[in-house]
Amino acid sequence: MVDKAWYKDWFNSHYYHLLYQHRNDEEAMAFINTLIGYLKPAAAATMLDVACGKGRHSKALADMGFDVTGIDLSLASIEEAKADESPNLHFYQHDMRLPFWINYFDYAFNFFTSFGYFKTAREHDNSIRTIAQSLKPGGIFVIDYLNVHYAEERMQQSFTTTIEEVTFHITKWQDDEHFFKQIQVTDDTNKSPRHLYTERVAKFSLGDFTDMLAYQNMQVQEVFGDYQLGRYDVRQSPRMIIVARK
Repeated sequence: MVDKAWYKDWFNSHYYHLLYQHRNDEEAMAFINTLIGYLKPAAAATMLDVACGKGRHSKALADMGFDVTGIDLSLASIEEAKADESPNLHFYQHDMRLPFWINYFDYAFNFFTSFGYFKTAREHDNSIRTIAQSLKPGGIFVIDYLNVHYAEERMQQSFTTTIEEVTFHITKWQDDEHFFKQIQVTDDTNKSPRHLYTERVAKFSLGDFTDMLAYQNMQVQEVFGDYQLGRYDVRQSPRMIIVARK
């Protein structure tokens, strides 16, 4: 059974950042540039990056001149992100299930499947509520999530990778409601015992998100299927990128 708060230990772990440190950096930055080109925010627009991690995407947005605030549950990530703070870039350790600033932001973003981790529907609803309440009337929320049907059909079940003398053995599986990824870590550099972490992500469909957003008085405006903002296809698109308006 997966611990209901698995993300707390895993996202604060050195091993998490080592495993994902170079995850699609170029693709991620290209996506943000494409997204901003589509959204065309006003100069100095206020933006909230929800589950910002160490802040690389927040920093990219701030470098474009926007006023960006990043929040994340991981204190270790936020402490590192704060080294890059500037007059238009701010970071706070914060749980997305709890209210944040109200009617403040023009835009809110949740990038790269940084959602769907919690145990109950109420916790996910509370997270959407936090984001909706943080936006000004007319504000825009963009959530980038995996496309469940695409992921179900293309799941790679197990593989091993070694990064800086740390070996990660990764096993994936699924049930009707979740995707799971177990990460077994062997660190040969300090002869530590094996560490075991298990990620769990909910299988949320477009309909699920439409309902969660509507419950918070937000309406889906557009859905894209990849980081080039191509058309969304329920079977063929690798991503589900939803643009909603308050």
